[in-house]
Amino acid sequence: MSFHSNIDYFYVYYIPWIYTPVRTVLAIWHQLTKTEIPELAKCSVLMRERSRVEETIHAMQRAGAGNLQVISDFDMTLTKFAHNGKRVPTTHNILDTRLLINEDCTKKMRELLNTYYPIEIDPGRSAEEKLPLMVEWWTKVHELLIQQRIRKDRLAQAVKESSAMLRDGYKVFFDHLEEQQVPLLIFSAGVGDVLEEVIQQNNVFHPNVHIISNYMDFDQTGVLRAFKGQLIHTFNKREGALTHAAGLRELQGRPNVLLLGDSLGDLTMADGVPEHQNILTIGFLNDQVEERKELYINSFDIVLVKDETMDVPNAVLRYITSSRDNK
Repeated sequence: MSFHSNIDYFYVYYIPWIYTPVRTVLAIWHQLTKTEIPELAKCSVLMRERSRVEETIHAMQRAGAGNLQVISDFDMTLTKFAHNGKRVPTTHNILDTRLLINEDCTKKMRELLNTYYPIEIDPGRSAEEKLPLMVEWWTKVHELLIQQRIRKDRLAQAVKESSAMLRDGYKVFFDHLEEQQVPLLIFSAGVGDVLEEVIQQNNVFHPNVHIISNYMDFDQTGVLRAFKGQLIHTFNKREGALTHAAGLRELQGRPNVLLLGDSLGDLTMADGVPEHQNILTIGFLNDQVEERKELYINSFDIVLVKDETMDVPNAVLRYITSSRDNK
């Protein structure tokens, strides 16, 4: 084929401030939104740099499933934020049942929530300001739970009776990652024992799932006596990532990361990945949308506004793990 017969394809548009193969970029965007990943065109999807998102997705697709790992938060990321206008319980909220704690403990935990949750999501405060207050909140909650002498054998029943709910499309998400042998690292500031039970009861606790969270320490009679190890809260996930992720053999040699979260603190969950090549971040903006929209758009690659499904992560994953030799 001669150079002249290809000249139209390689034609470059010159714009005073930019030098780019515009037709190529537009073609990729059209391809991703209209045919291969139409979910990216949903009105609930916001992106600051569409072209960078496209380039990252294509690079990750070319590298294949063998180079990919998924790191995700749990509460309000893999679980729904709300259902039929009512808040879905977090792993800490699931413990708020007469099966496990008394009325006085419930009252105190709600007071703590009303005090500290507005601070956690306040766009006007820096992570540095929030950090000691989050430690304070989590520590007080854990102390209250320890005082209740929670019984291990009642956790499964508490989860069963709760309105805990994973996002629509969760089964496709978990099952697809297992089929493709892509490790899923769930990094949660919630309660690991409850989190595991939620996944178990939804029949998606596959061997590729690894969890870093706050785990309960029970005595020989099965009564809660403490919480194990370092406290994990919303704004210290970077330290946890650096400490734990390096020890997980399954994550070695996987330099591409799909990261899912609902808090700006979740963005540090991939800091423990050595020599990463491509990181694509998806943020669920569940609450205080107008106040936090700009902050989220400037922080996450893709922002999903009040979207209670896994549609976009599933579509992106399906594309990345598909083998296209001609790409």
